[in-house]
Amino acid sequence: MPSEQSIQQHIRVACSKGDCRLYRNNCGVLRDHRGVPVRYGLQPGSSDLIGWRSITITPEMVGQRVAVFTSIEVKSTTGRVRQEQQQWLDAVQAAGGIAGVARSVEDAQRLLAAKPDCVPGAGHQQQTEQA
Repeated sequence: MPSEQSIQQHIRVACSKGDCRLYRNNCGVLRDHRGVPVRYGLQPGSSDLIGWRSITITPEMVGQRVAVFTSIEVKSTTGRVRQEQQQWLDAVQAAGGIAGVARSVEDAQRLLAAKPDCVPGAGHQQQTEQA
């Protein structure tokens, strides 16, 4: 069974082409030389891969291209989404971004291929959490 790290790397490489760019978002805490905790990453619960997918907006909007914020939480086949991770995905989706869980390159490609307006909230979320 592939690890989350392996799945994540394959998704990042396979999907960061054309109009899409995905970057690794490490989150955590380290102590500096004085022992003071220093947090890094967007915030606790933010997804493993973040980036954007450029789209062409409607003719009513002068046909400009915009970047749609994208947040992909990578899980193994048995990995579980933590509450703060789900809250992050919900917030990105509610703001009109593309957000969801991917357990394979194919899952990530489905997320990125979906139109942002295909579900209520203007975002797209695929949740395939295992029990």
